[in-house]
Amino acid sequence: MARLNQLIAAEKGVKASTARRVTDLYHLVQRQTPLSGIARTYTPKDDEGDQLPAESTQVQVRATEVLEQLRTVLARLWDVTASKDATNCEARADVVVDGAVLLADVPTTTLLYMEKQLTDLATFVKALPVLDPAEEWVFDDARDCYATVPARTTRTKKIPRNHVLADATEHHPAQVTVWHEDVIVGTWTTVRLSGALPASRVAELLARVTALHDAVRHAREEANCTTARDVKVGKLILDYVLA
Repeated sequence: MARLNQLIAAEKGVKASTARRVTDLYHLVQRQTPLSGIARTYTPKDDEGDQLPAESTQVQVRATEVLEQLRTVLARLWDVTASKDATNCEARADVVVDGAVLLADVPTTTLLYMEKQLTDLATFVKALPVLDPAEEWVFDDARDCYATVPARTTRTKKIPRNHVLADATEHHPAQVTVWHEDVIVGTWTTVRLSGALPASRVAELLARVTALHDAVRHAREEANCTTARDVKVGKLILDYVLA
């Protein structure tokens, strides 16, 4: 007996060959010339008249024969597809992660769907924002996000200073030199905030998604080893239609 995975593989080939054959048959019955024939004989009015040879063209294509070919082609495809669908209703497997059953008795169609979804989920996880590794981060419960260790920097202000080089006299003003001195006037305390995740957390999530994806794929392969049901629907349908 065939297994479900063999039936799925066979269905692809049968679909392709059936599509080609049905298209060929469709075009065949659209052409009038092969469907048409003629048989002509000539009888002179009397014995002295001309004797002309008979003319004939044979019918090359018969619609009844085309329908029989169509019956054979479609019945095979419909039987394969019905057998696959019927087996899919029975094919199930457990999803086992780290030796424990995470999901029990999952249908193969659901497993196939989950595989695609988990592939998309892995793509999403890989794109998650990651905290800047150059900073030291801790989770701030009050702000509900990550924060860096407070960093302090001073704020300075230029204060003018002067130095008297020569005192004023009766005839000359004082000679004074002016410069600006940077004086600390305060302190900035900076805490950077981020809604991103630690790289280790993203790696952990990705590892979980990957492990689950592998488990689902394994379960799907196991479910696809179910013995296929041999369902015959094509003949019944086409016997009714072509009766």
